[in-house]
Amino acid sequence: MKTRLIFVRHAEAEGNVKRLFHGWYNSDLTAKGEKQAQLVANRLEDIKIDALYSSVLNRTLKTAIYISDKIHLPIITSSELKEINGGDLENVEWEKIPSIWPEVHKNWENYPHLVELPNGETMVDFQGRLLKEVYRIINENEGKTVCIVTHGTAIKALKCRFMGLALNDMKAVSWCENTAVTVVDYESEKDEFNIIVDGDASHLPEDMRTIVHQAWWKKLQEE
Repeated sequence: MKTRLIFVRHAEAEGNVKRLFHGWYNSDLTAKGEKQAQLVANRLEDIKIDALYSSVLNRTLKTAIYISDKIHLPIITSSELKEINGGDLENVEWEKIPSIWPEVHKNWENYPHLVELPNGETMVDFQGRLLKEVYRIINENEGKTVCIVTHGTAIKALKCRFMGLALNDMKAVSWCENTAVTVVDYESEKDEFNIIVDGDASHLPEDMRTIVHQAWWKKLQEE
């Protein structure tokens, strides 16, 4: 039986603009993020969706509210869909992390399977938490289409599994834009995931996008 999962990354939040590490830190959407959320909701309006799930954090919930208003479904919240717990890194400027936690930064950039955030989560535990919740959602909605609003690192970690990659290959998985849509079909008989749409943000005009205009992203594209 095929179950379709539509993953939506939350709209632009304060941490995205200020370049702060926001895992469990409960930041809010920016004014631009509110507009992005409306645009992704418009995109999903005419798709037959049977259930809508969201992480409990503000940036995902507020994105999900726009979608809920368009598809006329209640939001089912889940703390298991939250972003990685950054522990001591929460609300710290990204540019300060290499000097304060050089080993953590090195692993985050190059060896994600080794990431252990001080007083936070390991990447291994984080991926395990997410996958367990995704399977639970699938079991509750077999044969249906489900929309799941979650976070950037969450989608990246999940895509490792969907693409059949080990977590140490996570660097090969691209980051997705705020409100990007990733559509995945799950075949229960084979326990296989098939990515149909990968991080598509075509609903956003160029001036409404976030990461493509940021220096870290441009540098990443040059590597």
